[in-house]
Order: sequence, then structure tokens, then C-alpha cells
Amino acid sequence: MPHQIPFLSNLRPDRFFLLAGPCVIENDTNPFIIAEKLLTICSNNDIPLVFKGSYRKANRTRLDSFSGIGDLKALKILRKVSESFGIPVVTDIHQPEEAAVAAEYVDILQIPAFLCRQTDLLVAAALTGKTVNIKKGQFLSGNAMKFAVDKIKQSGNENIMLTDRGNMYGYNDLVVDFRNIPEMRSFGVPVIMDITHSLQQPNQSSGVTGGKPEMISLIGSAAIASGADGIFLETHPEPSLALSDGANMLRLSLVEELINKLVRIREAIS
Repeated sequence: MPHQIPFLSNLRPDRFFLLAGPCVIENDTNPFIIAEKLLTICSNNDIPLVFKGSYRKANRTRLDSFSGIGDLKALKILRKVSESFGIPVVTDIHQPEEAAVAAEYVDILQIPAFLCRQTDLLVAAALTGKTVNIKKGQFLSGNAMKFAVDKIKQSGNENIMLTDRGNMYGYNDLVVDFRNIPEMRSFGVPVIMDITHSLQQPNQSSGVTGGKPEMISLIGSAAIASGADGIFLETHPEPSLALSDGANMLRLSLVEELINKLVRIREAIS
């Protein structure tokens, strides 16, 4: 039986939903601190929240980069966050065999951008019945994501979301083409803008990904004005201490100001 996320079938035109959390589950304390703060912000703004956390980071530039605290331990933390705060949780998967395992602990399975064309992975995620969030590849147009959507639907699952995270037009940087938002919304699925990963500067000479977090508000504002149904962001109490993607995260203390601004923009255009 498909597992639908209730708010996805009844989105308010003057609101958006938020997928947010740390890049990766680093320990058993930070996820709860982050989730509690995010839930307070979202509740005050009447915004649905999905807590995001990777249970393992498979896409690392260097072999010695942090990848996780252990799959089962991290998945159990995600489930505990969901149960403690009464919110859905999302995590990404990388191999077909991970789909059924992760589906036991989370509400939404996320397909990483680099893997959005991997048919076996998409089908395995679809067959769990869970909502599937497919990140648009940095190498694809919005229109090309129709085929990823079709793979999920043809596997018997209608619960689909798409997320844009920018396009790579050259080396070591990403550019956001906001035309992708209405193009992907035309498929009849919710479309999310990832406003932190779209500001990554990958494959730096140091082997550590860089970023432009000072532009998060700009990308978020343009995404809401372009009709995005949801916003995806990664946050951490101290991004400089984050074990993954700290260079493009939004400091947790700044999330409330950003969300308040985006709500005002959505209300103004609705």
C-alpha cells in the first residue's frame, strides 16, 4: 500500500513545506536539537516540516572523508526523531538493496542527483510504496526528469517529489536555472528547491567541497517566487564543525529569519 505524506495532497497556495536538517547524522544529540528548533519555526509559520538526515554519505571526494556513524544506528536515530516530534523523515539511498532497509525507518526515500537515472535504484525505491524524492541531476534539464517520474509511476507508485539543486555549466561551480521549477511542476508532482546544495562549489583542490552560504536567502527567495512547492536546506548549529558539507550549510540560528522572509514572499504572490 502506498505511503502518502498527508500534506503533499493538500498544499496551501500561500505556504510551502520545508525539508531540512543536517547533512549527515553525526551523533545522537544534534538531530534532536536541530529538529526541535526547526519544528518550532515551522509551527509558528504553519509550514509542514520533513526532517532530513543522511544515514550514510556515499558520495565523498576523498576516501578519508566522514561517511557516517553506522547505518543501523543512524536509521534508528532518524526514526526516533520522527516518533519524538511527530514529523516525517527523509534520507537518501544509493543502492537498490538499501531501499527496503531504509524504508523500515523513514517516510521518504531520496534519490541523489548523480543517481537520478539509475533505473534499478528508482524501481527499488518505488516498490517500497514510500514517497520518493528524486533530485534532478546537475547534468539534466528539468524536462528530462519526466523520465525519472515515469519510472516511479510505472512501478506502481504515484507518491513522487522532485528537487532541483542547480546545474553544472563548468568546473567547480553550479548555476540555478529557475525555469526548471515550472517545467518540473508540469509533471503534476511537488517541486522542491535545494537552496544549500545548489550553492556548492564541488571538487575543490583541497578535496573538500566549498560553497556560498551568503547567497542562500537569494536562491530561496527566487525559488519561492518561481513557484517552488518546497524548500530543502541543510543546517547545523555550528556549520564550521559539521562533518560534511559545512561550507554551504545555513547556521541553525539563521533559519528562522530566512523562513519568515520566504513566507512573506509566498503570501505576497499567492
